[in-house]
Amino acid sequence: MKDILFKYLPEHAVAIVYELIKTHQVHLKIVNERTTRHGDYRKNQDGSHAITVNANLNKYRFLITTIHEIAHLVAFQKFGRNIKPHGIEWKQTFRLLMLPFINPSIFPNEVLPVVANHFKNPSASSDTDAILAMTLKKFDAPNQNVFVDEIPQGSFFRMKDGRVFKKGKLRVKLFECLEISTNKVYLFKPNAEVELVNVK
Repeated sequence: MKDILFKYLPEHAVAIVYELIKTHQVHLKIVNERTTRHGDYRKNQDGSHAITVNANLNKYRFLITTIHEIAHLVAFQKFGRNIKPHGIEWKQTFRLLMLPFINPSIFPNEVLPVVANHFKNPSASSDTDAILAMTLKKFDAPNQNVFVDEIPQGSFFRMKDGRVFKKGKLRVKLFECLEISTNKVYLFKPNAEVELVNVK
């Protein structure tokens, strides 16, 4: 398992993550990309713990996702199964588990302050934090996707489900975008990943 982790994690994070996996007897499964989630945790009927993490994540997002899921396990063990999945107990647990990783031997200088700021009050998904999501994307494998925030107003873009939108104006923190086929307006986060397209 340790050898496999070197492929997916920052080098200096491997030993700490491996110890967490051993200590909590986690079965870690690395799976193909799922568009709805980066990872998940479940307790099996036999009492064992299973965590899945998407294989396509860059090493920094893989680390954050793995600790996110281990935090669910630890929080449920410590506080009981009746806590909210992303409530105060989980936030506290996630923050404590991440502390050893928030250092320059693991995260690059451009990422470290963004990660440190995020973990003052971690959210249910790292994608919810637009600044963190956009910072982490710099380390993804190259693809055709861009952030809604990066494209000019009036541009057309396609979602993964094939729907095409026209980017509109910023309303507080969200962009108003018009769906071409229905003429309905939807709100998009700045860090929504989309594909820029030409519409005639």
